[in-house]
Amino acid sequence: MKSEQLYTRACKVLAGGVNSPVRFYDPYPFFATAARGSKITTADHQTYLDYCMGYGALLLGHGHPSVLDAVKSQLENGTLFCVPTEREIKLAEMLSKVVPCAQIVRLVNSGSEATMHAIRLARAFTKKNDVVKFAGGYHGAHDYVLAKAGSGAASIPASDGVLEEAASHTLVAPYNDSAMLERTIEKNRANVACVIIEPVLANIGLALPEKGYLNEVRKITEQNDVLLIFDEVVTGFRLALGGAGEFFGIKPDIATFAKALGGGFPIGAIAGKKEIMQQLAPVGSVYQASTFAGNPVSVAAAIATLEALLEGKNSIYPQVARTCDSIVNGIRDMVAASKLECRINSIGSMFQLFFATEKVRDEASAKKANALSFRRLYDEILKRDVFVPPSQFETCFVSYAHTEDDSDRTVDAYGDALRRIAKK
Repeated sequence: MKSEQLYTRACKVLAGGVNSPVRFYDPYPFFATAARGSKITTADHQTYLDYCMGYGALLLGHGHPSVLDAVKSQLENGTLFCVPTEREIKLAEMLSKVVPCAQIVRLVNSGSEATMHAIRLARAFTKKNDVVKFAGGYHGAHDYVLAKAGSGAASIPASDGVLEEAASHTLVAPYNDSAMLERTIEKNRANVACVIIEPVLANIGLALPEKGYLNEVRKITEQNDVLLIFDEVVTGFRLALGGAGEFFGIKPDIATFAKALGGGFPIGAIAGKKEIMQQLAPVGSVYQASTFAGNPVSVAAAIATLEALLEGKNSIYPQVARTCDSIVNGIRDMVAASKLECRINSIGSMFQLFFATEKVRDEASAKKANALSFRRLYDEILKRDVFVPPSQFETCFVSYAHTEDDSDRTVDAYGDALRRIAKK
């Protein structure tokens, strides 16, 4: 197999054979050569229906024509200037129109970069040091947020190399528990700068906020003079054009974006209230800089993506939601027929199946799911030409490019796979 050969080569020159750990799975990952629409093709000439979709980045599908046209046009005019361009202004103006909290915008290169600087902004603005995050929430691979709950009220590094001092300034609360969040903040009120939250947890499988929960989070932060950061790297432009802020009707103080903003190209953004965002250099004292921020190629892709979403919002979002609902309802029927203990969470264009006996609502309940059964499911549906993220603790993403035929094929693949699992 060509992918096996490529992985052997990769292990000799790339750490772990991959450039991001989520791309690895035993015995080796397949290597991609092309993708278009809802499908991805491998070095072994296999074509799969893709529900990884750049881990949520490709809302319009692989290689959307208007995005590619915009990028090709920009390539003719240059790829990097390191001076301002008019298109950076246009993109920021577009973001300010659709994102509820976006009075001022700063473009960056990735979601990790956006969340890191958003937290730095919050600390500078409040003159406080502590950050509250939620168990199971992922906000990038930087020291501010690579912390997990330890014994008692202590937080510990979630990765080797993270300073204990950094982890000690990160407090970890359970998701969907507003009472515990309130106690955590009140106990540490003098030191808490901000709360950062994925409005929908999408890196522990998929856990949805319970009714009224996000409103309670907003209320608690306002009452305690704590800034609220919505990490919309996944939900931004995917749940709605204005992201989770629009979808749930809540305005955070700062929001961070990446993934779907770029339509397959690397870009991120920090958006927030003017008085907070004006803390950034050169007008403020919070230093943030980047050679590639506002890269003209990525900016062209982002503008084309947002233009497509703006023009088609009344058809794109309903269609993607219908496709996702069709897949989820079909899988639920297959689960019932198989008599396996499974739970399926879904919202908008995202879904995930858990081999679990109880509702998955937070990290603790997600981790009770049977990851070995999920791996068997992954292997079985891959044999049937359907590719989902190879982990129980990731999320499946539907795109505008997925069709009714794709939906039917996907449900059939899950049905066959579940029947095989049930027999063993």
